[in-house]
Amino acid sequence: MKEFAVLINQLDSTNKTNQKLEAISLFLKTAENADKLWLLNLFAGKRPRRIVGTKLLRECLIYKTGISDWLFQESYASVGDLAETISLLLPQPTTYLDFSLSEWMEKIQELSGKSDEEKKEFVLWAWDGLPHLERFIFNKLLGGSFRIGVSSKGMINAIAKEYNLDANAVAHSIMGKWDFEELDFDTLIQGGYSDSNLSKPYPFCLAYALENLESTILQPEEWFAEYKWDGIRGQIIKRKGEVFIWSRGEELVTDQFPEIVEEVLKWEDDFVLDGEIIAFAEEQVLNFTFLQKRLKRKKLTEKFIKEIPVSMYLYDILEYKDVDYRQFPMVERRKLLRNLYEKQKDSVFMLSPLLEFSSLEILGNLREASREMNSEGLMLKAKNSIYHTGRKKGDWWKWKVDPLTIDAVLIYAQKGAGRRSGYYTDYTFAVRDGDNLVSIAKAYSGLTDMEIQEVSRFVNKHAIEKFGPVRTVKPELVFEIAFEGIGWSSRHKSGVALRFPRILRWRKDKTVTDIDELEEVKKMIK
Repeated sequence: MKEFAVLINQLDSTNKTNQKLEAISLFLKTAENADKLWLLNLFAGKRPRRIVGTKLLRECLIYKTGISDWLFQESYASVGDLAETISLLLPQPTTYLDFSLSEWMEKIQELSGKSDEEKKEFVLWAWDGLPHLERFIFNKLLGGSFRIGVSSKGMINAIAKEYNLDANAVAHSIMGKWDFEELDFDTLIQGGYSDSNLSKPYPFCLAYALENLESTILQPEEWFAEYKWDGIRGQIIKRKGEVFIWSRGEELVTDQFPEIVEEVLKWEDDFVLDGEIIAFAEEQVLNFTFLQKRLKRKKLTEKFIKEIPVSMYLYDILEYKDVDYRQFPMVERRKLLRNLYEKQKDSVFMLSPLLEFSSLEILGNLREASREMNSEGLMLKAKNSIYHTGRKKGDWWKWKVDPLTIDAVLIYAQKGAGRRSGYYTDYTFAVRDGDNLVSIAKAYSGLTDMEIQEVSRFVNKHAIEKFGPVRTVKPELVFEIAFEGIGWSSRHKSGVALRFPRILRWRKDKTVTDIDELEEVKKMIK
């Protein structure tokens, strides 16, 4: 754990890419195979599930230190991170437990199914044998909330550089579901398991947000335009009679969409398709909130499947009859996709329509009208573009419609984490429902550092109540909230939820009497 702690500290102590790469390189040179696999597992977002809950961790801390609950809550509110708060409050260790990262992870996994008393005994034993930084990391691993220092792309680049490999090839080699306990790290990153893994997806090709239409689309005839749908981006994999569905977040979601699996099994040949899974009924795309209900269900009944039918818009074909087509131009992949699609009958799939345009003016009109189709805007793809790994500027662009907006008032605030742990950065907003204020969204971004400091001073001065780290504040500060979509939800008292809410601007020119009415907001739901 000591070497891993040093790595994490170095990654968290610099914003310079080269220093991060050097730190990872040193770890890769000295760490054991199992530790390197765990490093890759954690930074690729494949975190283990939470084994010990926050309530039990708090009880362990109070037992160990004798600290009162109110003082713990105040400390937590000040620090902003549970794992770090606990590490700072614990007394100095009396011994040192010299276990590697993989050994600690094995011990943590063994806690699954054990009683709270057994978990408590283990946690207290570990705390007493680890110094502050290693305790902090241990707490993160224990709670399944490991997020420190470097992106998965940065990790892939570091591995590629250290082993003199192509970063795209490494990304493909490690993508998908793999049992790291049975793997060799070197074999994994060099693609040794790729051919034997039927379910392995490809890294998704992603788009940058379009900044300037005129300087980007110089020759309209060289571009495809299609709608940007608000669903779940996914890859459908059919190989040797088996079907797998992967989300862009590298989650295997096959079981959530049995009708898609059933349909794909009827298709001839093997292939990998890229597209967007959507809720679809009566010839129209439904609100994203319908699709979310599918993902929250552990077991789907036939009644539920009929109530929320799904379809999938097909964008691209990445593999056909064991041939990787990602390096072929988009125009050729599109022809192959159309030929495959047209062989099918009564399919739950739809071919994403290509929109005709001969000028930028027509393209702009198509974008403005896209919300009427329940679309987020347009995707623009160069006809000669290959299917890149991740993002590459110049080939694929997303041109979203302007966001929807409402005016809402701040009613709750909570301090952030990390460098912003001293300021209130997590906000809950409300709209008016008659004489009452009802919560409608939480937002964490959109203000400058100076504005955050100003809001924090207001919260400190005008807090009405406090519930742990949360402060109820006098409803005076009005903000314009931007969002991509809206749907029915029980998450907030308003009965609706905003999709991707963020603060667009602080409306200092408005008062709480100017905020939006709930009934007017509900009219935005389609």
